Amino acid sequence: MSEVVAIPDPMRLTVVTGLSGSGISTGIHALEDLGWFCVDNIPPPLVPKLVELARDSQNAQRLAIGIDARGITDAPGTVALLQELERAGYKLDILFLDAQEPVLLRRFSESRRRHPMAVKGTPLPDAIRAERLAMHPLREVATWVLDTSDLNVHECKRRVQAWAQGEERKGELNIAVLSFGFRHGLPPEADVVWDVRFLPNPHFIPELKPQTGLDAPVRDFVLAKLETQSFLNAFLPLLESVIPHYEVEGKSYLTVAIGCTGGRHRSVAIAERVAAHLTTRGLRAVIRHRDIDKDVK
Repeated sequence: MSEVVAIPDPMRLTVVTGLSGSGISTGIHALEDLGWFCVDNIPPPLVPKLVELARDSQNAQRLAIGIDARGITDAPGTVALLQELERAGYKLDILFLDAQEPVLLRRFSESRRRHPMAVKGTPLPDAIRAERLAMHPLREVATWVLDTSDLNVHECKRRVQAWAQGEERKGELNIAVLSFGFRHGLPPEADVVWDVRFLPNPHFIPELKPQTGLDAPVRDFVLAKLETQSFLNAFLPLLESVIPHYEVEGKSYLTVAIGCTGGRHRSVAIAERVAAHLTTRGLRAVIRHRDIDKDVK
């Protein structure tokens, strides 16, 4: 193992790693666009030398290194190497990008790329599972694990940049309020799921059907209903009361998913209202509408 030289003024070092197909290159490019000095696909044994060279450069005080299964033959050894860098005084973060197996299967099928662990005819599902097992030691010590299953390239890039700029920090509960449609499946990242299909549905009103919960006529229709007011009067205080307990447990990310049938009307309006309420309480809340552009007929 290469010798690591201690430094008096630590630069910021981020290792971007994870599963093949989860967006490692997107994460690297996101940091590069913020002005980081980035090196992708470097063998772990070369990392200490690269860090040492970057330490003496004024242009590389924020260094991002991409490491994936192509270069890792010993994940526990890589963890030990990175921990040695941290003990030497480098400010180390490990960003681990992950995704659900069906999503990875689809991405590799669409891109027609060969999985790095699919050698000698290994079926793709087996290769993905083998890589997940092999990379688990890095996931266990990650500063942040980002599940990109339901993110497109642009959303993944925004999340990584928000994290790098301190908008998403470990130790602070970051709340994502997500609207979705049950007909498109449950969001795998959800921690709290609430079904609002009991509310009157704008879908059956011809002039409201083509609109979404972001449009004032639909929003006003949903929020003005007595059923909605009664629900929000009970749900918002409940949600607000349990959030501190998630923080006590050390949770850094909480996804509150609000679902209706198609994910275009009721869930969108309610999710907007929930996010606005949390923000007024000084909580860190972002909102995303997963299915708002689906089922437009």
